[in-house]
Amino acid sequence: SKRIDTMASLNEHIVSSYEDELTNLNKAISEMGGMVEQAITESAVALLKLDHKQAQDVRLFDKKIDDMQQRINDAAVSIIARRQPMAADLRMVVTSIQVANDLERTGDMAKQLAKRAMQIESLGLAPKFYNGVKHMKELVARQLKSAIDAYLSRDAAAAVEVCSRDDEVDAMYNSLFRELLTYMMEDPRNITQCTHLLFCTKSLERVGDHATNIAEAAYYLETGRHLGAEEQQRQPR
Repeated sequence: SKRIDTMASLNEHIVSSYEDELTNLNKAISEMGGMVEQAITESAVALLKLDHKQAQDVRLFDKKIDDMQQRINDAAVSIIARRQPMAADLRMVVTSIQVANDLERTGDMAKQLAKRAMQIESLGLAPKFYNGVKHMKELVARQLKSAIDAYLSRDAAAAVEVCSRDDEVDAMYNSLFRELLTYMMEDPRNITQCTHLLFCTKSLERVGDHATNIAEAAYYLETGRHLGAEEQQRQPR
């Protein structure tokens, strides 16, 4: 009887330890998400203010984001090797690797914004453009936060909403793209800075794409199904 009690206690400890590992993996995704959201916001501010110091800080911060991705990948691989998770647990561990990769790529987009900010000497464009970039940054930051929240809360409906709103990001990008081309045609002296800014708006558009990827991972995590076009089309736009 004493041996049975000991075995039961040991099994409870093993289960508890396994649950802790899964919880810590989720916490790491949450922490990395916060880091990336911060990087995107600060790099956009650095661009609009041409704050070279803040831009440099964002570039240095990217190393911490890369380190966090490696930590998540190592933990996930370790759990798969030692615990052999199944069903929902396996989906959670596998999608954590995917989400960490998309977050790392989003961090790279922030680094690209910062890099461009350091290469531009002055921004002599219309206020409409500044407002457009600010609005696009807010849009992709909201998409990113919503996608991460949907993943952490296992909210499939919220994940679908994130995917259905990606058209707004694309429309904003196309609008800014056309505006920059107009500036370039009006005055050849604008070509250099507008070329940098074209890359910046493309980086922001890519953040929206990575947010969609994270939302699709959230949907798969909760439902066990991949999010197809039909689910997105059923959602009101």
